[in-house]
Amino acid sequence: MSDYCVIVAGGAHARFFTLEPVEFPELESGPRLIDRGELFNPEKEIAGRDLYTDSKMGRGRAPLGGPGHGYDDHRSKHDEEFDRRFAHKVLERASSIAQANQARYVVLVAPARMLGLLRQEFDIIRKGGMKVHILAKDMTKFPSKKIHDHLAKIQVLPPRKRPGT
Repeated sequence: MSDYCVIVAGGAHARFFTLEPVEFPELESGPRLIDRGELFNPEKEIAGRDLYTDSKMGRGRAPLGGPGHGYDDHRSKHDEEFDRRFAHKVLERASSIAQANQARYVVLVAPARMLGLLRQEFDIIRKGGMKVHILAKDMTKFPSKKIHDHLAKIQVLPPRKRPGT
């Protein structure tokens, strides 16, 4: 059981943590963020040339050297849909982890663009009655200790205590 569930998400990757007390507080610093898994957005990991069969974008030429013309193959709409689906999966997983650990607080850390997509799916988390704290920052590549220290510094998580204190 943990009071806190922490989700650190970006467009291609999401990491899930719970904040757990240490077994021997007189010997270990704690509490600690415990890794509860990660989720990847496969569409973001595939290069554009591999995702789309035609690499044309922008401007085309008319036959026989006529004037150029612009066109739009709507790739940005496809990319937005991939991101929206990923945001939905992230919050489903977060809700599952938070409920399994009986968390009362969910801390969601993501870049602003990803937060916009996640906000559209917030009903998944709010159904569980958990309080949600949001931070617009890309921390997907930070180690868990640095994530915890930063969130404690801004008073979102309880700070780690030194052994014996």
